Amino acid sequence: MTEVGIPREERIRRALDHLRNDTTDEYEHVTWFEPAEFTDPELAKIERDRIFGRVPSIAIHGSEIPRAGDFVTLQLPRNNVIVVRQRDGNVKTLVNHCRHRGAMVEKEEKGRSRLFSCPYHRWSYDTDGTLRTITRENTFGDADCAERNLVQLPTEERHGFVWIVDNADATIDVADWLGPEMDEIMGSYGLDKMVTTRIKRFDEPINWKLMQDAFLDGYHIQYAHPNTAAKHIHTNVMAFEDFGNHCRFLNLRKTIDRWIEEDPGDRSLAEHVTESHLVGPNSTLLKQPDHFQLLTFRPDRNDPQRCHMEIRLVAPVLEESGLTEERYNRIWDKNVEILVAVLHNEDFPILRNSQQAMASANAGNMLLGQNEVANQVFRRSIQSLLAEN
Repeated sequence: MTEVGIPREERIRRALDHLRNDTTDEYEHVTWFEPAEFTDPELAKIERDRIFGRVPSIAIHGSEIPRAGDFVTLQLPRNNVIVVRQRDGNVKTLVNHCRHRGAMVEKEEKGRSRLFSCPYHRWSYDTDGTLRTITRENTFGDADCAERNLVQLPTEERHGFVWIVDNADATIDVADWLGPEMDEIMGSYGLDKMVTTRIKRFDEPINWKLMQDAFLDGYHIQYAHPNTAAKHIHTNVMAFEDFGNHCRFLNLRKTIDRWIEEDPGDRSLAEHVTESHLVGPNSTLLKQPDHFQLLTFRPDRNDPQRCHMEIRLVAPVLEESGLTEERYNRIWDKNVEILVAVLHNEDFPILRNSQQAMASANAGNMLLGQNEVANQVFRRSIQSLLAEN
């Protein structure tokens, strides 16, 4: 298979040279910014409209709704929705709002249904959103049923994930949003052949951008995670590729240290790295040796100082893993347990305190360093989207 961008082994050797020389890939300049970017309600509203209301973002993995009628309900930045598998295999996203008097037509987090029925007056809708029944229709009057279907949001399934633009008046083209490099990279991973094995959700008093930033940052590992990640991953050593609204970067595992003094020759060093991707506008995809971790961050609809985070472990199906069902489940339980423990004990406390500090009246401006390259790309992308009226 032809690699996209700089070949992986070449990138690993560039990172190894950085490790030898105490350097890293760098952005072209330091960037200043204001704390209000993480606290201002007016800016938060503009972000929801100009970012999530314009470009595709990952909602779920398609394996979470494998059969016709399977659905999940989500709170997106602008809409409450039902994401549901159709009879023809496609996926639709319906605004979870009865067109009669506004009740939610589905309150369960997930399930399988042949129709969605409003609990208030029992109007019912097909899983494609078509209004099916108006109760006591003979006494209701002319409802113009064709205009009373559930509102749909632009939706596309690509690379195994379901992507949504959170705006009924928008269009969607995931390949165009990703660009040729990131689209081909994601396509090369076979994510559409994998399944979600575990999901964890968190509602935190932290701005979504502040949360996203933490999972693009290789600079904090030694200091925030001295007894966990820092034992295994080198700090502030990154080989990086810029794809506009997205990027790819790898960090070195400490198992590579034997090659600091010794020439590895032509041997593969892939086992000694962790590879990450900023998949704009609000996800980090981590490539592990035997699975992927998808971290997604959505802004709260009302409070700029809150966000909703989701972690997904995406892995080969049980039948292709070569494992017993018991061991398969034990592995993914352990993986998510370790990940959640680090978040709760190390990342979240720092980020909660940071959010509180940024609300200070005289907090003063802040800056991103040249060594914080993925964070720089993330901020550049956000600022570019916000500038488009």
